[in-house]
Amino acid sequence: MKQFILSTDRLMLRSMTRDDAGHLMEIFGDPTAMTYYPSTKDEKQTMDWIDWTLGNYERHGTGLWIVENKGTGEFLGQCGIVPQEVEGVSEMEIGYLFARRAWGNGYATEAAAACKRYGFEELNLQKLVSLTDINNLPSRKVAERIGMTLEKHTHKWGKEIAVYSVFLTE
Repeated sequence: MKQFILSTDRLMLRSMTRDDAGHLMEIFGDPTAMTYYPSTKDEKQTMDWIDWTLGNYERHGTGLWIVENKGTGEFLGQCGIVPQEVEGVSEMEIGYLFARRAWGNGYATEAAAACKRYGFEELNLQKLVSLTDINNLPSRKVAERIGMTLEKHTHKWGKEIAVYSVFLTE
């Protein structure tokens, strides 16, 4: 069942369902959109991703959410808060991945900023991170635009990752 999580001026974020596989395949099947991921994903890998997300909802009360245009209901991407291990420490990450046709409209920044507020105000988190490939400059800019600062570089997923962070007091 689709559950509304939060909204912004232009966006609605809702829980992901197994019915979202087709939408997610628009991103996961696009080599350009997946440039900074190890590879594109097929339908089975997409269903595994959805199952991982649904498990995060159950275990952590949060996860990646489907981002839709508030006015039209059009699928734009996914954004949310997910647990990630960074150098042996469990961190809560604001993650975002959008369909290429939605790039350049500020949707990732708008959704990520809403997730930041949600993480601090609703989940009572003290710190949030974003993990981006060091070469993914657009993703790094999103983290910076929502007030995150570069904390360090680390090695994860077989590559160099920039770890951005923001604390509740900032």
